This record gives sequence, C-alpha cells and structure tokens, in this order.
Amino acid sequence: MLLLFARTAQTMSSHARKIMMSKGRLEAFSDGVIAVVITIMVLELKVPHGNDWSALQPLIQKFISYAMSFLYVNIYWNNHHHLLKACREVNAAIMWFNLLLLFFISLIPFVTAWLGESNYSAHPAAIYSIVLLLSALAYYLLQSAIVR
Repeated sequence: MLLLFARTAQTMSSHARKIMMSKGRLEAFSDGVIAVVITIMVLELKVPHGNDWSALQPLIQKFISYAMSFLYVNIYWNNHHHLLKACREVNAAIMWFNLLLLFFISLIPFVTAWLGESNYSAHPAAIYSIVLLLSALAYYLLQSAIVR
C-alpha cells in the first residue's frame, strides 16, 4: 500500500503536480482528524463503577496505553505543525502522503484499546508496534515530499 502511494505521487503528470491546495486547509483537516483520534481514544476509558481508589485498579492498563498513545499522537501533531511551517506549497503528493499519515494515525485508537484490553499480549503489542512503525514511515514520506 505504501508503495502504491509512493508510485502514485512520483508518477503524477506535471499538470497534476501543479494542482495546489492552501496550506491552511491541509492543516485544518489534519488538526480535525487528530482531534477526533484523541477523542476516540479517551472515550475508551470507561468510568469505574465504584467510588474508591480500588475501583480504578482495573483501568490502570488501559490508562497507561491511552497515555502512551496520547503522547505519541501529540508528538505527531506537534511535528506536523512545524513541518507544514516549512512547506511553501501543497501539491498532490503532499496531500496523498498527508492522508497516508492520517490513515495510520487513525488506527491508533483501535490498537490502543486492543492493547489495553489484552493486558499487553504479544499480538496486540505487535500490531500496535506495526501501526506506529507505519505512521513513522508515512511521516517520513510526507517530510520527503515537502523537502523536495
């Protein structure tokens, strides 16, 4: 899938490369997607049924996975903000790589919930790691498209 995105971006005609979008629209869309991702993650934390500290005990694993993912998503949001400041124009390749990045970031709530629910079992942890790795690769492709 990543190769398809990379090939699509590289083989666009010169006409397609001239199609531009305002940087503000791209930033606003990305900020909105990331805000929804964070909202979905926090909604996975269910209110405990008790009213003392022991009622929070079953939520510790979920909270740790949420906090880890919250930090990760916000690092991407911050880096994305600074990366787009360096961007002079937004072409089709940048739009596609940005969408690829947002796609992988949008999977983080699912793998976060699975990781917290499974008590950090091997398969959910592996899938979580793969999603984070693919997010990093998509960010690298976006960064490369902007630097070009």
